[in-house]
Amino acid sequence: MSRARLNLFIEPEHAKRLDELAVRKGVSKSSIVALALSTWLAPQGGDPREAMMARRLDRLSHQFDRLERDQNILIETVALYVRYFLTVSVPVPEAHQDAARAQGRARFRQFVEQLGRHLMRGHSLVRDVAEEVSPDQRELFGAEKRKAPEEAS
Repeated sequence: MSRARLNLFIEPEHAKRLDELAVRKGVSKSSIVALALSTWLAPQGGDPREAMMARRLDRLSHQFDRLERDQNILIETVALYVRYFLTVSVPVPEAHQDAARAQGRARFRQFVEQLGRHLMRGHSLVRDVAEEVSPDQRELFGAEKRKAPEEAS
């Protein structure tokens, strides 16, 4: 098979790096240039940087989709709770306001403590709700659950 001869002009720094690579790999400079050119011209190969960027953009797109889903679940959860709370809460008479505030502070402390325990165990209410709604699409919800710190040991 005959090959075409080319005389190329490249930057001195590129020539130096090409020489070093050829010596290090134990191949000819022509074979390195030929491989680089075939990779560049290959229809399926294309620009390796473009392929890398496309994969990264796909990953970012999937992450964004999960974030958007989680945000929608959180918004709907808060909205549903607020509607429920406003429809079932009875106004507290003035004489019982101080006791109601104290009870509210105690309930809030209990809520924060429970939330802290939930998060420390690696649980996610958003993931739990999403999996309950669509158990057949676990991969969309980051189904690989993290183990609790005490379980990981």
